[in-house]
Amino acid sequence: MQSLLQEISHKCFLSPELQQRITSDFEVKNVKKGEKILVQGNKANYLYFVNKGVLHNYYYYNGKQISSWFYNENLFITSWHSFYAQKPSFEEIECLEDCTLFQISYNDYQKLIADFPAFGNFARLLAEEMLTFIDEFSKGWSFLSAKDKYKLLLTYFPNIELRVKLGHIASFLGISQETFSRIRK
Repeated sequence: MQSLLQEISHKCFLSPELQQRITSDFEVKNVKKGEKILVQGNKANYLYFVNKGVLHNYYYYNGKQISSWFYNENLFITSWHSFYAQKPSFEEIECLEDCTLFQISYNDYQKLIADFPAFGNFARLLAEEMLTFIDEFSKGWSFLSAKDKYKLLLTYFPNIELRVKLGHIASFLGISQETFSRIRK
């Protein structure tokens, strides 16, 4: 729980009352490698904080699984569109390692925002951070070569090859595993 509280404290002041509420509203969830915390078509009812492990978001295009991002320790993860809009998700979230997560329901998240203005500030900053990242990433991504995409991924996740199957990385980069092997050399 300490890593979660520390991450939230980077964006807002944590009064003792807010710390207590976060501690009671976020629940520990242990998930095994290969299990999904969200299935396409279901609504993302939870926001997760990764305490331990690696997960990835993915969707299907023409029957092929396409990884859209990877999340590791000290990051928040959900299907952002589904969670904020409370609509069915077009993507899935799977654990690539055994994971320890802290989860909070959408309703409890909204109550924390309403009850604690400081947490409302945290929620706004988290949403802004995700929107900025997604916007910047999506606009610049299509103009990068596969090699540059790989270098960019390594800036966000330096040891990804040690924790994620190379096929998932190739899928994320939009290239074949053979092409990915050449790029890595």
